[in-house]
Amino acid sequence: MILLVTMIVMVWRSLRYSIPGPLGATTLPPPREAPPVSRVSRADFVGAERCASCHADQFAKWAASTHGRAGGPPAADLVIAPFNGKPIRFRDAVVTPRVEAGRYEFVVVRDDDSTEIVRVDGVIGGGHMVGGGTQGFVTKRSDGTMRFVPFDWSRHGNSWFWNTNSRSQRGWVPITETMRLAECGDWPPARVLGDMPRWANCQSCHASQLRVEDSVQGRVTKLTSLAINCESCHGPARRHVELAEAGSLDGKSDVGLASLRTFGKDASINVCSQCHAVKDQLREGFISGDSLELFYSLNMPALGDRPLHADGRVRTFAYQEAHRYSDCYVNGGMTCTSCHDPHSQGYRTVAGEPLPGRFDDRQCTSCHASKAEGVAEHTHHAVTSAGSRCTACHMPSLQAPETTDPRTGRASVRYARADHSISIPRPRADSAIGIVSACAACHTNRSTSQLEASLVAWWGEVKPSGTMGTSRRFAALARDLERVPAPDHALFSPAARSRLDELSHDPDLDVRALALATLHLTEGALPSTRRQLARAAAREGANDFQLRSRWTVALGYMGDRFAEAGDYSGAGIAYGRALEVTPASARLLQSRGNAERSAGDYAAAITSYERALAIEPQSALTMVNLGIALSAIGDSVRGAATLAKAAELDPGEPLAWFNLGNVALLGGNFAVATRHFRAALAIDGSLAQAHFQLARIHLLERDNRAALAELRRGLALDSSNTAARDIARQLGGAFRR
Repeated sequence: MILLVTMIVMVWRSLRYSIPGPLGATTLPPPREAPPVSRVSRADFVGAERCASCHADQFAKWAASTHGRAGGPPAADLVIAPFNGKPIRFRDAVVTPRVEAGRYEFVVVRDDDSTEIVRVDGVIGGGHMVGGGTQGFVTKRSDGTMRFVPFDWSRHGNSWFWNTNSRSQRGWVPITETMRLAECGDWPPARVLGDMPRWANCQSCHASQLRVEDSVQGRVTKLTSLAINCESCHGPARRHVELAEAGSLDGKSDVGLASLRTFGKDASINVCSQCHAVKDQLREGFISGDSLELFYSLNMPALGDRPLHADGRVRTFAYQEAHRYSDCYVNGGMTCTSCHDPHSQGYRTVAGEPLPGRFDDRQCTSCHASKAEGVAEHTHHAVTSAGSRCTACHMPSLQAPETTDPRTGRASVRYARADHSISIPRPRADSAIGIVSACAACHTNRSTSQLEASLVAWWGEVKPSGTMGTSRRFAALARDLERVPAPDHALFSPAARSRLDELSHDPDLDVRALALATLHLTEGALPSTRRQLARAAAREGANDFQLRSRWTVALGYMGDRFAEAGDYSGAGIAYGRALEVTPASARLLQSRGNAERSAGDYAAAITSYERALAIEPQSALTMVNLGIALSAIGDSVRGAATLAKAAELDPGEPLAWFNLGNVALLGGNFAVATRHFRAALAIDGSLAQAHFQLARIHLLERDNRAALAELRRGLALDSSNTAARDIARQLGGAFRR
């Protein structure tokens, strides 16, 4: 009898996720695959110079290429921006780029008589891009991270420009004397060089083997080079070098490196997509040589950020990922290296024959041979004219919208990139989504209707824009998910619901995960849907991380969206369902705790934070949030101890010092509070609240002049604080008298 019961239990456990109907499991099976860790370490990399002795030709091409000259330490042969002492003037500051004793630096003098010297520790870019070449700079901050200095140089515009998106929402614009220094969301230097979701970041593209790692001092940026080296594409080469030095390469199929030449089209473009694509992080720790799909999703940015239009062209800001929307890729075999030499970055035919320039038609006609005959009949332009080039119509340069003045439609900063979706000109359709079509870019004196009429007269009705490929299916699903107003709010007709069922079996991971997340959010309380989700999770078998991580990102995004809208209950449900998929996510538990704290449920928030710390005990930010919640329920002793532990664990966490300052201020210890607020600002100078708290201390000490100075510094960063504005106005009036 015991044996029979045991057998029944075993059979039930194996079948409960496959049985249809009411007997099926309504609880998702636990994850089977552990989150990936990097397969390589820094010790596996040898640097580009080790490649030169055996691969001299490729090394020479690389060294002269835009990858080889992508960045490095500041030096006269690399810096194109004018560090000549000529000031960059703002309304409330003067910034002087200069070279002092061989050091490149920006001297920032503000109207409040404060002076800061920002040292340049690295150069990013060299103004190489024809559509708008730029150069940026990075500096090492006190917390150990390398951060972008927010003063960029435009080679074509011969001017300094910066990013105002997160504060004054004007995009990337030239710096003028009417602007305040704090209009730039990246001032003080905030954007991290590396992939850190905790901060605004530029992922891991602007250097080789770039990582931001934890250390005893907090964080530290580690990299091999600010150039893009051989191992960024080929992966770690130590084993290859060891085999070569041992004479063990001849006749061997295993050479210690993956042969990129043998990659299929998807794997090939993923090598380039490490940098030439906007992507969402699934897991920290990626380094060149890892599997891109295990650490990033290329489609997930379409959820929320929407950097691309539905046809793949740039909607906000993007790189060359529109390649994945191209007919030449979707229905053909085109990879990046079909046109670009991977070592020299020069242009070539599909057979690898070098071409003299980017506009040579043989990039296209080496595949589309018939188009080389009767060129004028196809293009309706003179054969020798610029308008007759393949790229003129099918790969026009499109100005990035975030560098365009919305009032005039003109470039604020010249920053145009070739349309890698390789589109067909469609004047009416292009105009409808705000894109200047290839026709309109040249024929500025003709209306959209006139251009469309010419197109139809010449070629007839143009085929629809592309196919319903993976990227488009994902984008359509993303719009559906974003329209969900609250959890368990079904929006779908029977036909649409049936389509979701179909997409939940899609062969593409991103599409499959997003369909499941949509079902989970909108019908996750229904037993029938829960059984469907449980079966879907079980189908992945032992390799389920990639599906679960994407499913979790989508639900977590919706949780963030609800929380930002003040729907903390909806946020809690979304986070809770994401935790059903990935129970051991400290990041999700912290996000749920934040929503619970915002809703006033401090007990639940404390539980969520403590669960997160059980998974990631070294997370200083989670400790900070726990300390705040503990203090809110009156456990000030434990709250202060938790904050102190966070600051000890990560001295580079500004919120630990800021909240310790609040504790000291409440206790009346002004000297300690001041020290902590100053420590927070030294790490993150954009903390307006730290300035306001310092102003409060000065007011209590009856130092009105110092209080006014701090209020002005805080208001420069956050002008929405009405109480601070009113006090500053009163104090300013007093001084004027």
